[in-house]
Amino acid sequence: MHCPFCGAADTRVVDSRLAEDGSQVRRRRECPTCGERFTTFERAELTLPRVVKRDGKREPFSEDKLRGGLLRALEKRPVQAEAVEAALGRILRLVRASGEREVASRRIGEWVMAELRELDQVAYVRFASVYRSFQDVNAFREEVERLQEAVAPADATPERQMSLLPEANPSVAGEEMP
Repeated sequence: MHCPFCGAADTRVVDSRLAEDGSQVRRRRECPTCGERFTTFERAELTLPRVVKRDGKREPFSEDKLRGGLLRALEKRPVQAEAVEAALGRILRLVRASGEREVASRRIGEWVMAELRELDQVAYVRFASVYRSFQDVNAFREEVERLQEAVAPADATPERQMSLLPEANPSVAGEEMP
């Protein structure tokens, strides 16, 4: 690296440390020509693939759009922010790990649905209704039935989630909604 003070072509690293939760390396450098010290930061540059939409259009991957979709589905649901961020991180890892220059939006949507299915059943159905373009109540019912079949009795609804269907949780079935 060139010295920012004298422009010498070579500098030496005096100290290296991890920064920002290990996503960067902070290096202290010294110029052997002028003796000045300075700090540099090094980060891996990972290019995310382009997203191929249903209509064939291509656009850059947007983490903000992904986060927005997750948060809309999870709006007013009892899911901790840490769990949402962890799910977002897992989806981003899948996108990066695909190793492809382009990823179909449908594939990303399936990854999002898989994460939502684990986080919150209501959020999952909300997202699925938009993602799969439900046209009527029967489409909702079919998706809820698929979800109910996928959750085996031994895997019963996690304690942090309310049951999606009243008959699956008898204590809720008799209560009136406010």
